[in-house]
Amino acid sequence: MWCYVRAGVITLMAAVLLACSGAEQSANTKPVKINPAAATVVATPIKHRLAQPDQQMPMMAQVDFAVGRSFFRNPWVEAPSATSARDGLGPLFNAISCASCHVASARGMAAVDGQSLLHYVVRLSVPGDKATGKAGFIAEPSYGGQLQNQAVDDVLPEGRAIIHYSDVIRRLANDEQIGLRQPSLTLDRLAYGEMVADVRRSVRLAPVLTGLGLLEAVSEQQLLAWADEDDANGDGISGRANLVWDIEAQQQKIGRFGWKAEQPSIRQQTAGAFHADLGISSELIQRQNCTAIEVTCQQTEHGGAPEINDKLLNHVTFYVANLAVPDSAVQQDGDAHRGQALFETAGCQKCHRPRLQAGESKYPWLSNRTIYPYTDLLLHDLGDELADNRAVFGANGREWRTAPLWGLGLAKKIAPGVGFLHDGRARNVLEAILWHGGEAQQSRVIVEQMTSDERSELLRFVESL
Repeated sequence: MWCYVRAGVITLMAAVLLACSGAEQSANTKPVKINPAAATVVATPIKHRLAQPDQQMPMMAQVDFAVGRSFFRNPWVEAPSATSARDGLGPLFNAISCASCHVASARGMAAVDGQSLLHYVVRLSVPGDKATGKAGFIAEPSYGGQLQNQAVDDVLPEGRAIIHYSDVIRRLANDEQIGLRQPSLTLDRLAYGEMVADVRRSVRLAPVLTGLGLLEAVSEQQLLAWADEDDANGDGISGRANLVWDIEAQQQKIGRFGWKAEQPSIRQQTAGAFHADLGISSELIQRQNCTAIEVTCQQTEHGGAPEINDKLLNHVTFYVANLAVPDSAVQQDGDAHRGQALFETAGCQKCHRPRLQAGESKYPWLSNRTIYPYTDLLLHDLGDELADNRAVFGANGREWRTAPLWGLGLAKKIAPGVGFLHDGRARNVLEAILWHGGEAQQSRVIVEQMTSDERSELLRFVESL
C-alpha cells in the first residue's frame, strides 16, 4: 500500500512493491546485481525514484512517511499565519522548504557561473580552539554560522553568494585532456557590515538523502574498526571518525552525516537544517537565527517556541530516515566485471567500502541488513585542491567524509544539471574523481593512466551503483 497527504487528508492508495532479491555476495568476488533489500518500485518515474519509502516499511508506517514528506516538500510561511503548523519561516533563511534544495530528495543543481547560488549554503566560521564550546567551531560574529540570502518583509537578507569558475586542465593517458572547473566564491551586498578578516567560508551543495536510516544503523564499532588515523598498515589511507556534539545525549558521538560528518543523527541533522536553512526553531535548537547586531531580525514576530514541534520534527526525520535505496543496475556481465575490477585496481574501495552491516535501528524494518553504500563514513584528507580550510569539530580543512555512491547512477537522469563534490564543481563522475588528492591521489593517478576504454568501463560500473 501507498499513502500521501493532500489538503490535510491521508489517503491510502494501492501500489505494487517488488520483492527484494536474496542474492548477496561479497564485492570482492564476481560482480552481482546488488540489491540492498531497500529497492524502490521499478514503475516509479525516474524523477521520483529517490523519494520513495523503504520497501520493507509496514503499510501503516507509510502514513507517518507521507506526513513527513508533506512537511518536507511544502513551503513554510512567515508568522503569524492561519497556517499555524507551517509558520515561523525566517526572519532570515535560505529556502522555504527542505525540497527547495533537495529536489525530489536528490542532490542539488550545480551553480551557474556568475549567478547567485541555488541549492547551496555558505557556512561561516572563524578559527578557534576546537575544544572551545560544544559547537566545534566559532560562528562569524555578525553573520553567524551560515549566510542567509533571503529574508521576510522588513528584514534585510544578509548577502549574496556567487561562484565564478576558472579552467583547470588534467592530462590523461595518450595526451587526452579533460577540462575541470575551479570555483571561487564572492560574497556581496553584505547588509550587516564587513565580516571579520579571518573568516572561513565553505560552499556546501545539498547532498542526496538516499538510505540515511540504514547508515545510521551501522554501529560505531564497525566504523572505528576501519579507522587508521596514523596509517598503521601503510596503505596510504588514514580514515578517522569525527567526534561531534550530540545535543540530545549531551555528549560526544561519532558523526556520520554532512559533508564533514558533523552530525551524529538524522534528527539532529534535520533540526539543524530547519534552523540554519529555514530559520525554524525546534526543541533541539531553540534559539532564533539572528546575531547580536541583526536587531530587526530579533524584533520580528516569530512562529512560537518552538516553531516546529517535536511531533512534526519526528515526522520529517522519519521521512528522511526511511527513503529507499534504489535498485542497483549492476549486472552479471563482462563490462560490469571489468569496471568493478578497475574500481578495485585503483584502490577506490579503500574508502568507498562496498559492504556494511546495519545493526539495530529504531525502525525495526531497517535493522540487521547487509547494505552496499560504498562508504566508510570516515574522514579522509582529499588534498589542497578540495580543501575549504574550515575545521568542524575534529575535521580539518582538508578532510571530508567519504560520500556514499549508491544511487549515483540516477543523479543525471533525475536532473542533468546536478553537481558533484561538496561544492558542485564536478559536472560528472569522472570530473569528481579527477579532483581527488591527498589520500586519494594515487587512485586518481591510476585512473588518469587508464585507457579511454578502461575509464569508460570504470565509470559505467560506478554509475550503475
